[in-house]
Amino acid sequence: MSRSSLALSNLRGYAIVMVVAFHAFIAYLGSQPASPLPFDEPPFGWRANPIVDSARWFGFDLFCAFQYIYLMHLLFFLSGLFVWPSLSRKGARTFLYDRLVRIGVPFAVGLYVLMPLSYYPVYRVTAVDPSWSAFWSHWTALPFWPSGPMWFLWVLLLFNVAAAALFWLAPHAGEVLGRLSGNAGLYPGRFFLALVSISAVAYLPLSAVFAPWEWAQFGPFALQPSLAPQYAIYFFAGLGIGAFGLERGLLEPDGMLAQRCWRWLAGTGAAFLLWIVPTALIVNGTSLPGLQILADLGFLLCAPSACFALVGLFLHTTRRHRPVLESLADNTYGIYLVHYVFVLWLQYFLLGVALFAVAKAAIVFTGALALSWATTAAVCHLPIGARLMGRKPR
Repeated sequence: MSRSSLALSNLRGYAIVMVVAFHAFIAYLGSQPASPLPFDEPPFGWRANPIVDSARWFGFDLFCAFQYIYLMHLLFFLSGLFVWPSLSRKGARTFLYDRLVRIGVPFAVGLYVLMPLSYYPVYRVTAVDPSWSAFWSHWTALPFWPSGPMWFLWVLLLFNVAAAALFWLAPHAGEVLGRLSGNAGLYPGRFFLALVSISAVAYLPLSAVFAPWEWAQFGPFALQPSLAPQYAIYFFAGLGIGAFGLERGLLEPDGMLAQRCWRWLAGTGAAFLLWIVPTALIVNGTSLPGLQILADLGFLLCAPSACFALVGLFLHTTRRHRPVLESLADNTYGIYLVHYVFVLWLQYFLLGVALFAVAKAAIVFTGALALSWATTAAVCHLPIGARLMGRKPR
């Protein structure tokens, strides 16, 4: 495996660990509701705050707010990197079949098997009758089918279908996008500004109507209206960079992005402050002129700067294979699929336990990560599990 590919593999593992941490810490936010939210009453706020614990720590609010800004942008960017080489190698038809198996089937299993198992403890917190049969009747009576983290899969599948259609209609489009991103290796700042500008055109009109944390749900399909176009932009930005080459341009192991990763990290911190300070003032009812403009600017700057900083950092620091990181990278997809079950049940079991928020969060995070990792490794011993995870059966 090349150095760039190894760095991206490690970065993918990091991103999934952050997903698990994000969900593990939500129960202990200082901004959580005062009490558990009713399961049957609109607006069904338990989708955002599934388990509400009395143990709180404001540090988790800052951590989760930061992850919320950039993490899914990073995942869509990483997902796009390998799309065009795969399309060129397999062709549109085989590529689509492969994606339907690897994304569509896990989405269906996650939606109709894993999500009811995940949300059952959420129902039990406020239920008069905590039995499974009672839960199922309440679950099927909901005006939507809660998808939890599975929303990422259907959106990713949609983007892959769009990429396959682009390949079928214009087989050289990837190379064109690749050439456009070719100078990013020498001038990452220019690529950054282009990404910010395109994102601003997509985000600002929608942000006037939808808050960044607002969701829309259509049956089992959920998405964030203000962020969905940005996710598409980052996916196709990754597609263009991947089409140019994983060892060249922005992803060159000793390129400008890797050499200046610390500057990008500092810029990320500044951009996050530019977003979090006015956002906190707005949430608390402050109505000073220009606050929303500053918050939108900070949001638009923070997501790409964080992605650039992390890509550069992993390119800069990755030198050799490490078995633990390699195992983590091999199991990231499965960890993403199953972690929510373990997170919510562990949070539920810790309700009422006399521990500080940090201790509870650490137990949930380490427990959910270990259980998800072990479950994925076990499933990959089965031929069908290995096929869905894109790995050879052991």
